[in-house]
Amino acid sequence: MPLLNRNGEIDYHEAFLGTDEADRLFFSLQAAMDWHEESIRVAGHSIRVPRRVAWHGDPDAVYHYSGVRHEPRPWTPGLLALKSRLEAFCGQRFNSVLGNRYADGQDAMGWHADNEPELGPEPFIASLSLGAERRFDIRHNTTREVLHLPLTHGSLLTMGGSFQSHWQHRIPKAPGLTAPRINLTFRLIHPKT
Repeated sequence: MPLLNRNGEIDYHEAFLGTDEADRLFFSLQAAMDWHEESIRVAGHSIRVPRRVAWHGDPDAVYHYSGVRHEPRPWTPGLLALKSRLEAFCGQRFNSVLGNRYADGQDAMGWHADNEPELGPEPFIASLSLGAERRFDIRHNTTREVLHLPLTHGSLLTMGGSFQSHWQHRIPKAPGLTAPRINLTFRLIHPKT
């Protein structure tokens, strides 16, 4: 049963991965993914992103957001296996994954919607969390209602339908948290023709 099914859909699977599997995946992804720092353009200024990012996928899955063009690095064997598993579980096709690595509670992500043209009008995103638990906030664009959800180690959050048109989401700072977190968001990029 969806966690939310008005103005889009959001569903949460707290124990999608068992603890041992999630631990192994966390450590392997830290080494295997192409993590790097980046800056984005906000109101004409270049601002450092407060986390490390990695973009992997099919060769034509180029993604643009906040003035940054992301050319995909090749799939690693582990990411490819995880992609196949999520496609079977979700009944969706993915051709790319955005990784975010939060070093500690000072790393965060501000309010935003994943509504770039390359994602299509009703994108489906599968978001896997590994490592430290972080709070996930969603806020309705019209009512300004805010909901909070703890994203635990090995959990899967899916967002679909018109969710990105009606809601924004964020990962706020978590003062005092010293443990890292990795988040993988699998998506389908529609290449420009």
